Amino acid sequence: MMIIRCRSWISSARMLRTFSTAVEEANVASEVISPPHKHSANEKRLYRRLSELGATGGTVAHTLNQYIREGNFVKKIELERCIRELRRYGKYQHALEVMEWMDKRDINFSNTDFAVRLDLISKVHGVSEAEGFFNNLSPQLQNRNTYGALLNTYCKLKIADKALALFKEIESKNFTTSLAFNNIMTLYIGLDQPEKVPPLIEEMKKRKIHLSTFTYNIWMQSFSLLGDIEGVERVFEEITQDGKETCNWTTYSNIAGAYIKAGLAEKAESALKMLENEIKQQHPSREPYHFLITFYSALGNQEQVHRACSLLKSSFETTSNMSYRIILQALSKVNDLEGMKKWFEEWESNFTYYDTRVANVVISCYLRHNMIEEAELVFHESVKRSSGPFVQTLVLFMKHYLMNQQIDLAMKCLETAAARAESCNWYPHSDNIDVFLEHFEKEKDVEGAEKLFKILQKLNCVDDKVYCHLLQTYITAGKTKPDMGQRIERDGILVTPELENMLKKVCSV
Repeated sequence: MMIIRCRSWISSARMLRTFSTAVEEANVASEVISPPHKHSANEKRLYRRLSELGATGGTVAHTLNQYIREGNFVKKIELERCIRELRRYGKYQHALEVMEWMDKRDINFSNTDFAVRLDLISKVHGVSEAEGFFNNLSPQLQNRNTYGALLNTYCKLKIADKALALFKEIESKNFTTSLAFNNIMTLYIGLDQPEKVPPLIEEMKKRKIHLSTFTYNIWMQSFSLLGDIEGVERVFEEITQDGKETCNWTTYSNIAGAYIKAGLAEKAESALKMLENEIKQQHPSREPYHFLITFYSALGNQEQVHRACSLLKSSFETTSNMSYRIILQALSKVNDLEGMKKWFEEWESNFTYYDTRVANVVISCYLRHNMIEEAELVFHESVKRSSGPFVQTLVLFMKHYLMNQQIDLAMKCLETAAARAESCNWYPHSDNIDVFLEHFEKEKDVEGAEKLFKILQKLNCVDDKVYCHLLQTYITAGKTKPDMGQRIERDGILVTPELENMLKKVCSV
């Protein structure tokens, strides 16, 4: 069979990891939250209010209290399903606030509720807060669920030593499940150690531990990352033999992703047809449609992208903001600017709330094609319709200006983003900082370097590398700064031999 390589802008390994993460999130959610059901009208109204808080700026507590004051009765199961949906769409802060509201009203938590809360705490407040929450639980609540949630946290953050130590503790307490093995395998994938996955599968089989759909998927992914497409196909055959229940739409998505990574376009399209057939039979959520669209865009198949987008739209009463993002990203990847513009205009006339991330997809595409005026028009419209903070939008413009060596414009974007960063906990990427620093050093621009330094200091992004660039700018410009040593000491920077040598040159009068 002829091998057709994917377009150069596709990072298949990254796409596979993204797919794996998405499936894992769904897998964890299904273990700790009640299964999907037909939502009541009241529940839909409540979830809609909660989901729109990012745009309206309200609080969870006020929203829930107001909902009750209107005469509505809220059942615990409805709140749990709202939490599940908020988690699914990455609205962790609001999901946690729902749980905190429940706690204040003395609503009894189940074992799985505590696990969900631990998971949300880790995402909103970090691993230390999650550890504190776990340690403060009673021995009865330090069970299979909460241990699993903490393990998932360590694995997601790639804290290997703690994850492996906790896995041993889980084993010693007889809490081991397929989910625990899945987490460790995910850790190894994240650490670029896919070769460690197959031995864990053999251990699971030896101990007769159930291999879930996600287990099979990550097993396939490990072979894909190792460049062993035959290994991928062997796993796929094992899943599909005898009509295993573990074979579902994620299985076909996973093998399609593996074929795309291997450059096997025809086989990938065959797998995508199986995925589509599975979608039609099962009538699942929007998520499989999203992967179908994304994978066709990875193959550069514009015709199939359009058909899959239409299929998604016709399968649901409404098209969500996330679906529009996926569609616009796909059309951007296949360079269909007219199609992207058409879908974006449709979204602008139908959105429930203005999601700047949707607009950012279009802005990013326009900037990539050097269509500055078009990008600015979309940005200005976003400012009219949303309260921002627009940090990620400003970053898109900053990157464009950096790429085109328009440093003054890039600095203005960085300054504005930094001024708004407090509300979204944003930090500039080190690669972008390096471009600024190297420019000021090359131009012997001490004033510009110091201006950048102040911005980075405000964002708590100053380290020894930043100081090295700043000192080198002074040296290149032939200028001195006698108080530089005190500044470094005040900022708590470790003085390396390289930094010490540069200090001697800059501090000398």
